[in-house]
Amino acid sequence: MKNLFYQPAIESGVHYLDPEESRHAAKVLRKKTGDTIHVTDGKGNLYTCSITEPRPDKCAFTIQSIEQEAKKSFRIHIAIAPTKNPDRIEWFVEKAIEVGIDEISFIECDNSERTSIKLERIKKLAVSAMKQSLKFSSAKINSIKQLGDFIKTVTAAEKYIAYVDQSNPDQLARVANPSGDYLVLIGPEGDFSPAELGLAIETGFKKVALGPSRLRTETAGLVACHTLNLINL
Repeated sequence: MKNLFYQPAIESGVHYLDPEESRHAAKVLRKKTGDTIHVTDGKGNLYTCSITEPRPDKCAFTIQSIEQEAKKSFRIHIAIAPTKNPDRIEWFVEKAIEVGIDEISFIECDNSERTSIKLERIKKLAVSAMKQSLKFSSAKINSIKQLGDFIKTVTAAEKYIAYVDQSNPDQLARVANPSGDYLVLIGPEGDFSPAELGLAIETGFKKVALGPSRLRTETAGLVACHTLNLINL
């Protein structure tokens, strides 16, 4: 399988690709009637399909078979402060999805240099990263919230806050348990304020380190994501 197409409404009977995906199938890949394509709904299902009408504006297909993605024993949710340069947070989203992540939230903190995101653009990038890495499940992408409002609503079993503290011996790689339901908070370039750290700890978060180096926001998010995937291999 070299290419993966996306149709979130396939289960509801929408058996054709949207215009952008149709152009890619018909014009770029030059798919013809009877050719096989693979389509995901982003919900863990892979559909092997046969093209019935290779129109560049509405490429239609019939379903030949359905395969379900293997269920994972763990779940990763990263809540991250948007970076001043939006390209860097978009890079994080793409790479985290390639590595493996279930949910991404954006948080506004005391030291945030950016308090808004282009949510629809990021969701589009997330779908593209899912297809590129040949995954069948899309990550849930949430709009930005104030940190205080966000942490009052979360229910993850294992809650961590990554904080720059060279004296902290608790490394995420050592304290996180395999097969967990994880949430990791990643702060802005200026890190979380002491008040935010205190609030997080009061609401059940554990302060953790991500290694000996000081990391950029987007790098820290990716390291946390990769670490949690590695302990579940």
